Amino acid sequence: MMSARVAHLVRIAVTLVVVAVAVGLSWAMWREYMGTPWTRDGVVRSYVVTMAPQVPGEIVSVAARDNQFVRKGDVLVTIDPTNYRIAVELAEAAVKQAEVNAQNANVQSDRRARLSAEAVSKEEQQNFATRALANQAQYQQAVANRQQAKVNLARTQIRSPVDGWVTNLLVQLGDYANTGVNVLSVVDGNSFWVDAYFEEPQLARIREGAPVRMKLMGYDELMLGEVESVARGINVGNARPDQLGLAIVNPIFTWVRLAQRVPVRVRLSHVPEGVRLVAGLTVTVEVGEVPPDRHQRP
Repeated sequence: MMSARVAHLVRIAVTLVVVAVAVGLSWAMWREYMGTPWTRDGVVRSYVVTMAPQVPGEIVSVAARDNQFVRKGDVLVTIDPTNYRIAVELAEAAVKQAEVNAQNANVQSDRRARLSAEAVSKEEQQNFATRALANQAQYQQAVANRQQAKVNLARTQIRSPVDGWVTNLLVQLGDYANTGVNVLSVVDGNSFWVDAYFEEPQLARIREGAPVRMKLMGYDELMLGEVESVARGINVGNARPDQLGLAIVNPIFTWVRLAQRVPVRVRLSHVPEGVRLVAGLTVTVEVGEVPPDRHQRP
């Protein structure tokens, strides 16, 4: 009888100890979570330059390959320059003709300006002076047309504006390129950063300039950085009006309050050798002073 009672008390004591340990661990984890903000909801971002032709024509050369690294100024795609070279030659001829016309008009105007009033009327002098000005304007227009023709010829070569990786290559030899239609994109290799999405209760402990430790899902090495900025606005569904201009108010359960997630931009300061940054990869992010021997959460 006594042994059964003791066993019952032991079971109760063990249960209480387990519950106490669980509560203590939960409290410690919560304080840790709030004291050192971290999230698995991070993503690698980068600027992407979309490359669209400024002149139309048939594509005669594709020097780039998909996912190839290119340097700023490298020729990626070439549009048939034949028509644009001819346009430059025609513009050159037009400039020469306009220059001759302007010179002749100036000579005739100066000659009549030096004649006496008995040899030429005042009206005729004004007419030749006006004609000289008109020919000079036509010459300037021809020069501008020549410059535009040269610019269009140069635009037949689509060059990379940044150092980075070609992606989404959509063209091949023989395709017709239309003005303003994207043919490829270049991921700027010097623009990578991380957007980390933290819940509202964590924001109070996040400061600009705070050190950050990060780990990509597919790598064990840690990346380092610092908080660059915290977003000052996120989309609010209740703020959108309907077709009548009335506010759309979504129904909620009053006993459930979901914390909003706010983007925090992280500047990368150290990326270990061998870690391949790809825009869109998932990142675990931890903000704050972290001891070197502390284990990064997976």
